[in-house]
Amino acid sequence: MSSNQVFRFQRGTAPLLISMPHVGTVIPDDQAERYVQPRAGRTEDTDWHLERLYGGIAEALGASLIVPRYSRFLIDLNRPPEDTPMYPGASNTELCPTRFFTGEPLYQPGREPDAAEKRRRIDTYWRPYHNALQAELDRLKSLHGYVLLFDAHSIKSQLPWLFEGTLPALNLGTVDGRSCDPAITQALSELLAAQDDYLQVVNGRFKGGYITRHYGRPDLGQHAVQLEMCWRCYMSEDESYGYDEALAGQVQPLLQRLLSTLLAYKPAAR
Repeated sequence: MSSNQVFRFQRGTAPLLISMPHVGTVIPDDQAERYVQPRAGRTEDTDWHLERLYGGIAEALGASLIVPRYSRFLIDLNRPPEDTPMYPGASNTELCPTRFFTGEPLYQPGREPDAAEKRRRIDTYWRPYHNALQAELDRLKSLHGYVLLFDAHSIKSQLPWLFEGTLPALNLGTVDGRSCDPAITQALSELLAAQDDYLQVVNGRFKGGYITRHYGRPDLGQHAVQLEMCWRCYMSEDESYGYDEALAGQVQPLLQRLLSTLLAYKPAAR
């Protein structure tokens, strides 16, 4: 896997790119003092361990992989640069989040990033990730004639500030079917519905963030889906954030079937 300051990248051969925009945990030293410490330094809202969970599957399938280094507390790679809300009318976190997922302030009073700092973060962290993401989509599409993007996420099962109750274990989003060929949504939905081990929903609370919405262009041969998975599927939900080998081993075969089903898609001949 190659790397630079902003992300790590693994180039594959299959028409599939897996993006993990929220796995980074680094907060630069020159920004750390802005935050509520030591809590912010624990980066509790990370999508923990996804590279470990998916890495072997990605390699076996020949998928490309892009993994950021920096925490979503610095900048959220799955939000639009204009910082418009993903889910109008609900609690949202911003491009440069100012609250923990529990709703408490993330920054020291008066230390939130101003417009100039947000622009700097976009140029330094957000844009390089997205430029690399689009470049790899373009490369794979030139090889295969189409490309598939899987945006991998995970989250704590209960976060009252963001949503009511307990989330289903697996939350598949295709922006109500607009970010990919309808055949993809149907095939993945049928696969999830056919298993009884994990509660699942399609296009429920999580329909897909900026990456799924922006890059999901089936008219251009770019098909994008998002999977938001609850931590309870593969790790501890307490403050240890520990990876659970037994739980992970149970869900990984389903993840492999999900990605294999995605890869089985072939566009209709024109």
